[in-house]
Amino acid sequence: MFETHNAALWPLHVVTLAAGLLIVLLIAWRPGIRARWIALILAIFWTFVGWSFLWNRYAAINWAAVYVAPAFFVEGVLLLLAFLRDALVFDRPRPVHWIGYLILGFALAVQPLLAPLQGRGWASSEVFGITPDPTAIATLGVLLLARGRLLPVLLPVPVLWCLLSGITLRTMGEPQAWAPLAAVTLAAVAGIWMTIRQRGSFPAA
Repeated sequence: MFETHNAALWPLHVVTLAAGLLIVLLIAWRPGIRARWIALILAIFWTFVGWSFLWNRYAAINWAAVYVAPAFFVEGVLLLLAFLRDALVFDRPRPVHWIGYLILGFALAVQPLLAPLQGRGWASSEVFGITPDPTAIATLGVLLLARGRLLPVLLPVPVLWCLLSGITLRTMGEPQAWAPLAAVTLAAVAGIWMTIRQRGSFPAA
């Protein structure tokens, strides 16, 4: 399925990975800006992946995808709203932000390597903006680096997808099941850490 999907969309992968790199540069080099363009990029990719992969391809072999695809469209709409309202802000890095960068970097640079490392070949690689897992994981990383009033409604869909994907892959005996589950675990650790610090339990770094 991934081979067919990748073959149909190549060389769009170059564009999506370039967009992912742009997201990293906007966050790292322009701290303090209201990164509305990051939200727009993510909105486009969530909608595209929901339509091209889940609705048009995955639903053919898994009926549950018909019910999951709308969640991707909802996330796309929420991210579009974040773009229109200029609702995400990226400040100068704090110590906990390394978890967000780690998750984002994994989704962009490491996850595409998992298929060839497991002997399935490059044609089966999962790429940000093309397939669901790296798109959801990268979004988790971005949201951990951001602040804004819409974060509570932007986080649930990426988190739930990672949990669903990880459980499904583990049930199938797929070795890459650890990736989405690890992303959610790290995001939870970061969230707990930030909550504790905001309540004043730790001294500011």
